[in-house]
Order: sequence, then structure tokens, then C-alpha cells
Amino acid sequence: MKKIMLVDDEILTRESIRNCVDWKSNGFIYCGDAADGEMALPLIEEWSPQIVITDIKMPFMDGLELASIVRKAYPHIKIIILSGHDEFHYAQQALRIGVEDYCLKPVGSTDLIELLQKVSKQIDSEQLQKETAAYTKDKLLSDMCGGLINTSKAIEIAANYHISLIARYYAVISIDFCFHEELLDDNSYKLAAEQFISYFQSDVDVLSYRPSRSELVCLVKSNNEYVLQQCLAELPQQTKPMLQLLNCKALLGIGSIEQRLQSIHQSYLVADHEKNKQRLLQNSQLEANTFLQNATVQQPLIDRAKFINFVKIGTTEQLHEFSHAFCKDIEQLSWSNSMYGIYLFNELTLEAFHTAKQCFADIPNCSELVAQMQQRVREINSLEQCKSYLIDLLSLLWQWRSIGANQYSELILRVKQYITEHYHNKQLSLQEVSRHVGVSPSHLSKVFSQEAKQTLTEFITRTRIHKAMELLKTTNSKTFEIAYEVGYQDQHYFSNIFKKATGMTPIEFRKQGSAMTAETFYFAGGVKHAAAQKT
Repeated sequence: MKKIMLVDDEILTRESIRNCVDWKSNGFIYCGDAADGEMALPLIEEWSPQIVITDIKMPFMDGLELASIVRKAYPHIKIIILSGHDEFHYAQQALRIGVEDYCLKPVGSTDLIELLQKVSKQIDSEQLQKETAAYTKDKLLSDMCGGLINTSKAIEIAANYHISLIARYYAVISIDFCFHEELLDDNSYKLAAEQFISYFQSDVDVLSYRPSRSELVCLVKSNNEYVLQQCLAELPQQTKPMLQLLNCKALLGIGSIEQRLQSIHQSYLVADHEKNKQRLLQNSQLEANTFLQNATVQQPLIDRAKFINFVKIGTTEQLHEFSHAFCKDIEQLSWSNSMYGIYLFNELTLEAFHTAKQCFADIPNCSELVAQMQQRVREINSLEQCKSYLIDLLSLLWQWRSIGANQYSELILRVKQYITEHYHNKQLSLQEVSRHVGVSPSHLSKVFSQEAKQTLTEFITRTRIHKAMELLKTTNSKTFEIAYEVGYQDQHYFSNIFKKATGMTPIEFRKQGSAMTAETFYFAGGVKHAAAQKT
């Protein structure tokens, strides 16, 4: 939904436009209004509306000045001019500045909605053009495998490259090529990728991209599930002669067959997981079948599901007790005479890291860390070293679990403290707060909304309203004085915000406020409390 902001010095006009339109059902959010251009600028910066409706004639800063500043500072914001019949020459000047359109006062709700929807479609069209221009074929496929693009958008962008994504069945294949050192040049990898793709059957379609020099990712699609299954099943054997001819080894991961474009990400995860399993086994020169075929006695098993669950919800206090209990089933395992334990714990390590990547924060240098822990597994030669390894592995993974849970707590605390100390500043804005805490405005807005479960504007407003309630109860200051003291220059605007938050005007609250506390109300929920108080 597009955010709309109104700028007009006549409070009746603001209230009429604000109340005459069912904004939400028409696909818009009315984020607020201002009495003149000067007051509007910090709010525009904070609220980031997509469309600004502004009167032409206003005190302090008129609509033309505002439009000129906004066009330079925020060229993506669309501006609609409100114009009287005798101000048409101003409207013509505004059109030359670059505003989107104008409408004559008084404006009816139907005409206004039609105009807003017209501008909204223009915004969508421009956004799609920008996104399409920024996409390459490789980025499109990469984002689909990464789950970073929705189905409709992927189809639209693919159409611009004359790529058909529509099919009944999809699967992802991820492969890493490995040459001897003397053949380490890009042409060798490029040839291997081309040869690999050529082995696909003609009745399946293949789209591919290379994430790095040695990697190839293929999206294979078909309308026949059986054909796709056969293709995937036969591919490892069919491509083996080609790899031998090129003197090349490969790690091949084949993903699950999916029926939706949006599920391509799941197939990619499966393929990547299978490829990494092969890497672990290859690096340690182990094969699962070798262990099972050469075993002279029944080998113990470990409860991997139990371990993965402990990765997700376990605590430091439980760590030693858990590692002791978990290793109980492998007490009889001979680490010095059998490679089976190395196989088990290589598998466990890979699955644990895979879980951490999915559930927690991003893990930097993940491949290097996996290799380091794999080396640790090879060095285990006793049950005590096994327990020590598990403790270190869990502690390492919990670092990212902790980062994912707490990485923004300190930032949110600093933001709230700054707002609490500077709520009276009339220029308090998202940009000012972001400058103080040292992050970008867009990042702060997103993080604050996610972590605090309210927008930065809502928190500022809530802080100011709570202070205003306190002043109304404890002082004899006039309403306009309290408005100014808590950061509002416009008494009428303050009164409207106060009533939205509490369900009462400042005067009504002062009369009944002796029976209430500021905690009785909270922003965007105070109306319910106020209604309960009145009944």
C-alpha cells in the first residue's frame, strides 16, 4: 500500500480529506499531515511517503517551494498540487517543476481516489522498470534459488529476457568442478560447465548460472515428472566419462523435485546440502558404504535429531550434562581402530552447521569453520575428546544463535533513550536519530519496526503523548504551551494526535485525567482504553 501525506494550512481541508476517504480499502495509508511546507519537510523525511498532496498557497513555505525541494531531495516521491481556480498559473508552474498532477479545490473523494490510483500505477510501473533493469539472467536465477524473489515478479522479469519459467516440475542441481593445479584457469571451468549442460536430455529445459568460477547451478524443469526423475537419476553416471576426459572431479548435489516456482529455493537447499555432504566425505576420504561393508560388529548409532533440537533450544547450563548423556551410546566405540566414529561426527557436524545457517544469523567463513571442525573430528581418539568436541561445536553454533537474537537490542535501547531525552525537539526525525546511533535511516526504520513491534514515528508520538498527559495532570499550562513543550508547533495537529492516542481531546483529558495515569493509554490502542473509561 502506498503512503499518502497531506500538506495544507487549512485545518478543515486537512480533516475533510483525511476523513472522507476509506484509505485502507483503496490501497493507501494516510500517514499524516502538516500545516505548511516547512513543517512538512522533517515529516516527509521521517515517514517516507510515496505521494505528497500539497496546497499551493501556505504561510512560511508554500507548495511550490516544498515541491521544488522534495523533487531534488526525494525524486521518487510523487507530488499532487491542490489548486484553486484563480491559482491555475501557479499550477502550471508546479507542473514545470515536475509534480505529477494537480486537482482543483474543493476536491471530492471519488476524484481524489482516481487521481491517487493513477499516480500509484505510475509508481508501480517505474519501480518494475528499475527492478527489471537491475536484473540480469544470472541474478534472477540466483534470487530464485535463494528464495529472494516472488513468483509473479520472477515471471515478469524472465519475460523481459524471453525466458519461460512455467513448468509443472522443477529441480535444482548444484555442482563444484575441481581440476589439477596446472589447469586452474577459467576456460577449463567454463568448458566443464558447457559439457555438463550438454548431457541433459532434450525433453527437459535447463537454465544455469555460475555463482563462482568453479560452481555451476542448473534449474531443470519439465512437464513430465517421470522424465525429470530419470534425467536426475542417470545424470551422475552419464557425466562421469565427460569428467574423466577433462581430467576433472566434481561434487554433485541433486535437489528435490518441486511443483512450484516458489519452492525452487527448497530444491536448491537440498542440492547444496547433498553437495556439502560429499565434500565432507571426500575430504576425509570416507564413504558411508565402506564403513558399513567393512564393519565386523554392529556399529552404534547416535540420535542426530536429538542433537539438532539441542542446537536450537539448549542452554549453557545443560551443556555438560547433555554431552555426557549423548555420548553414552558410543562408549564402546573404538576410536583408534575404527573410522566409523569420524564418519558419524562428520555427518553430525554438517547437519548442525546447516541448521545454524537456516535458523540463526549468517555464519561468516562457514566453509572454513566446517573444515576446521572436520579436522578436529579426525583427531578424536577417546570418549573424553568426543565430549569436548561436542561442547566446543555447540558453543560455536550458539554464538550465532545469540547474535541472531540480540544483535539489535543495544541499538534499540540507544534509540529509545535518545528519543526519551529529545522528544521536545521539534526537528526530531528518523534521519536525526539514525545519525546519532550511526546507521542508515532505512536500516534503522526496518530494524526498529521488527524489534520494537512499532514504527519509530509511533514510539516518538507515544513518548510525546505520555509527557503531554503528565503535563496536563500536573500543570496549568495551556494546551498550545504543552504542545510546544512536547515537540509540536501546531496546536491543532497536537490535539488531533492526542485524541487518536487517548480517545479524548487534551481538554477532556484534563477534566477526567485525575482518575487516570499515562500507563492507561498507549499509542494506537488508547482509544479502546478511553472508551472503556467512559463507559
